Amino acid sequence: MGVLRSLLVFVFCCLLVAFHFLSPAGAQRPATSTAPSAAIPEMARLARALAGDWITTEHMERGEFFPNGGERRGRAYIHLAAGGTTLVNEIHSDGSAGKLDGLVVIWWDSGSKTYRFFTCFNDPKSPCEIRGTAHWEGDEFVNEYEESVHGKPTKWRDTWIHITSDSHTLVASMDAGNGSWLPLITTTASRR
Repeated sequence: MGVLRSLLVFVFCCLLVAFHFLSPAGAQRPATSTAPSAAIPEMARLARALAGDWITTEHMERGEFFPNGGERRGRAYIHLAAGGTTLVNEIHSDGSAGKLDGLVVIWWDSGSKTYRFFTCFNDPKSPCEIRGTAHWEGDEFVNEYEESVHGKPTKWRDTWIHITSDSHTLVASMDAGNGSWLPLITTTASRR
């Protein structure tokens, strides 16, 4: 049953993405006054924290994944879609760490009382996946997921911190194996 549910969620997200990009409304950014309002309080809180047109700066820590460190600069456009039931994040950036184009769809799963994530990035080998469950820890929004590192399942987390009306910071971290998190990428977003 879990595989069937995951497949249905994947198909739903693909249809949402296709509708967004193929519809005339998806071709142009909606004006603030015509943007949908959140359908439920959980999505309203998320939209208040993250929705907007953002200028982004990414800093990659020097280490195994980025031996020379790195950075990217770009934009993120985050908005409510599908009648206020989902938050869609379109990402475009480039720099010494390489080009990044992506799409993140977040929705509230009332059954599990968590936010769900569907992500697509410019990786031709594996462009899209259902990636994690998220929750609020006070004023921080945390998405936890698992990725394979050297063939071994490894815990990861993305944490949005310092959220204000004009900026927020996203820290992508990997489980260091000793009860702490190793920050790998820090993205600062400033309202455009």
